[in-house]
This record gives sequence, C-alpha cells and structure tokens, in this order.
Amino acid sequence: MREEILGKLNAYIAAQILRDPAKTLAGDEPLISSGIIDSFNLVDLAIFAEDTFGVHLDDMELNADHFDTLDQLVDLILARLG
Repeated sequence: MREEILGKLNAYIAAQILRDPAKTLAGDEPLISSGIIDSFNLVDLAIFAEDTFGVHLDDMELNADHFDTLDQLVDLILARLG
C-alpha cells in the first residue's frame, strides 16, 4: 500500500507540478523547504491526496513540519486510512 501511494503522489507531482512526467522524486527529498512545491502547489497536492485516497488533511498540516517529503505525506495518508 505504501509503495502504491508513494507512486501515485510522485507521478502527480512530476506531471502536474514539475511538468516532467519522467522525474522521480526520492521519498525523503524536501519538497517545500527546497522550493519544489510552493504554497499554491501544496494546496493542489493536498486536494489530489484527499480525492485520490479518500482522506482528510487539516489545513494546519499543510506545512514543511508535516508535509515536506513524500515519506511524510505517505505516513500522514496511511495514518488517516487507519
């Protein structure tokens, strides 16, 4: 399940945000703090995650403390899935 979620998030970021579908991001690569994702992209990514995985992400979690890497985002989604 973890790898499936990671793959879908990676594909979304590569295609929709980076506009480079061939790009692969490492699970521990900083997204927000490195500038790969800005605040506008962050909201889009959160909406994608909520719609795709059927989870709710709190607005307070949309920051580099909770959401800076794909691994953190996957952990958050898995926690919501129970």
